[in-house]
Amino acid sequence: MQIIESASGLLSETQRYRRAGKTIGLVPTMGYLHQGHLSLVEYLRPKVDILITSIFVNPTQFGPSEDLDSYPRDATGDLNKLRAAGVDIAFTPELADMYPERGEVTVTPPTLATRLCGASRPTHFAGVCTVVLKLFGLSNCTDAIFGEKDYQQLQVLRAMNRQFFLGINIHGGPIVREPTGLAMSSRNAYLSARERELALCLNRALREAQQLFEGSRKRKEHLSVERLRTHVLSGLPLSEVGVALDYLDIVDPTTLEPAETLNADTRVILALHVGKTRLIDNAALID
Repeated sequence: MQIIESASGLLSETQRYRRAGKTIGLVPTMGYLHQGHLSLVEYLRPKVDILITSIFVNPTQFGPSEDLDSYPRDATGDLNKLRAAGVDIAFTPELADMYPERGEVTVTPPTLATRLCGASRPTHFAGVCTVVLKLFGLSNCTDAIFGEKDYQQLQVLRAMNRQFFLGINIHGGPIVREPTGLAMSSRNAYLSARERELALCLNRALREAQQLFEGSRKRKEHLSVERLRTHVLSGLPLSEVGVALDYLDIVDPTTLEPAETLNADTRVILALHVGKTRLIDNAALID
């Protein structure tokens, strides 16, 4: 596996591959890799000639009171995992390589970025779109993949790809869960044993929403959006100390606008603070 630290070095290498007619896949990450990240590598590996994984903790997607400085890192372990997974290039830039100038051009994210995570983290998606657009350019990728756990991010980046006519194949990788059902996340490392137990409510509430929807379909009963939302909300331990709801919404899977009626693809999406850790999860009503 080749390790490239400079933006110019990656650009030169990928331009050479594209001139040779190679397809290039990109897996952008912020490191501290777990099986969720590696599942994205495994999904994209057979679909492209050259596979790149980037490791860069992007400061512009963190708010002023968020965990940029304490975000978990494991550079050596990450590189070992990428070698074992068959990655061709690990791109590990420094901050000055990704943001070399004052007065940087930034991307204004689409309207669907203003809701959900965008409402409580108003600068987040501008930072995500800006750094991903840079990575798209440097990697010359034909394909890129993002996990469905960050479902809003996936839809925002698909919109950017469409609206800027980038022509990249954007893949969504299924959520990978711990044996308990908790969605894998680098931030799970922050959770105490008690907080980890409380965090299981996210996946449990989603499963119960699916069961309610499937049961109503079998009985041919009408299930309203509000009834479903109330049911999901009742499954969250909001009376527990340290547990606070950021948002819970039931949305159209593409626009992320609030759903008016329910169907198999309708998405239940939520964010919850457990202690100091903000956790997100989501599921279609029928997986």
